[in-house]
Amino acid sequence: MKKRAQYACSACGAVSPRWSGQCPRCGQWNTMAEEPVSVTRLGSKASSDASLVRPVALEDLPVEDGAARPTGMDELDAFLGGGLVPGAALLLGGEPGIGKSTLLIQLAGQLAAQGRSALYVSGEESLSQLRGRAERLGLLGPGLTALSGNNADDVAALMRTDKPELVIVDSVQTMATSQADSIPGSVSQVRAVSSGLVEEAKKSGCALILVGHVTKDGQIAGPRLMEHMVDTVLYLEGDRRHVFRILRVLKNRFGPTDELLVLQMRPKGLEVVPDPSTFFLGARDAGQPGAAVVMAVDGHRPFAVEVQALASKSFLSVPRRTALGFDQGRLNLLLAVIEKHLRLNFGQFDVYAKIGGGLKLADPGLDLGIVASLLSSFYDTPLPEGAVFWGEVDLSGQIRPVSGHEVRFKQADRLGYGPILHSGSGVKGVKRLEDFQKAVFGRG
Repeated sequence: MKKRAQYACSACGAVSPRWSGQCPRCGQWNTMAEEPVSVTRLGSKASSDASLVRPVALEDLPVEDGAARPTGMDELDAFLGGGLVPGAALLLGGEPGIGKSTLLIQLAGQLAAQGRSALYVSGEESLSQLRGRAERLGLLGPGLTALSGNNADDVAALMRTDKPELVIVDSVQTMATSQADSIPGSVSQVRAVSSGLVEEAKKSGCALILVGHVTKDGQIAGPRLMEHMVDTVLYLEGDRRHVFRILRVLKNRFGPTDELLVLQMRPKGLEVVPDPSTFFLGARDAGQPGAAVVMAVDGHRPFAVEVQALASKSFLSVPRRTALGFDQGRLNLLLAVIEKHLRLNFGQFDVYAKIGGGLKLADPGLDLGIVASLLSSFYDTPLPEGAVFWGEVDLSGQIRPVSGHEVRFKQADRLGYGPILHSGSGVKGVKRLEDFQKAVFGRG
């Protein structure tokens, strides 16, 4: 067996046979670190072994009970597709301080309260810190056990012997195994720890939740292989200065994908917002210009958000363009469409636009609401009270339909909004920006 060295990027996991100051894949500087590699010819071990592994017919395998088991949090069960599946591996990512540890110790506490076993492994906190956190949240119970350390081999051994129903590893970047020779957090260690624990979870039937750190770009740190190995990928996002959090599911082999769960931080931990339809509006003043309500859809859940815009006279040679909560390129595109088709000169104005509440959305239905708020601020005229918007604005100035039209309309009607303006509203002529401007602001 030969031994050689290779260089792996700590940001994206790219591997290179030689060192370079900049990662050739993600472009990050000073992220290439050396890791030893043992090279064995493929099949050499199997060829010397008389007992070769043979494939089996799937129909001959016994039927095992792989039904999801409820966690005690009904909203989370529906979000995951029924609960936690025995032997399933989940990966939870999120920014530091966003509430990942709080949510997971709540989940472990709920299982312990039902008389089921849960093991919380922390490589970042001591046992006294974990006890203090559980006591503040009112989760102390006989079924909730904890382990402080960074040895993944010990965790795998406990999964084989004790077989707890749920094992939480917080976080995978702090763990190390004897199967890799590098330091904790390196690409080789994260890969070895993840693959070893996931394999042990499949064998023992324990549900496994791995916590992953994120990079400055918001991606889960470590090799992309982690997301392929696990069954479910969750992401907890939000602004630490706000009380709400959004839990998204990006991959799920046992339930729906592209779903979200709205949570809010309380003294007793994170609580699910049962009806987030108007949660993000807050105490808005409908009489102020530059604010429009959009019925957005993220996943399959419709909710109303406020899009705010401010257009002010600029004294700079290059006016400012700032967008918060959505892509700034979309703001520049919509301004160009407005200037072209409505013949309005935004070139002498600083333009600021944001989504209220600190949300981040990529819904194309936001376009019409952004345009409405921009025109409202430009004309210094408030929009009709109770008006709600959605629709995609294309480069030709047309207002196009977006997905989820029926659920948006039903939700807006249930909440009592009106007028409801979108490409399929049936209002005569509200299919282009020129007609929209005339219908809402009375200007041709």
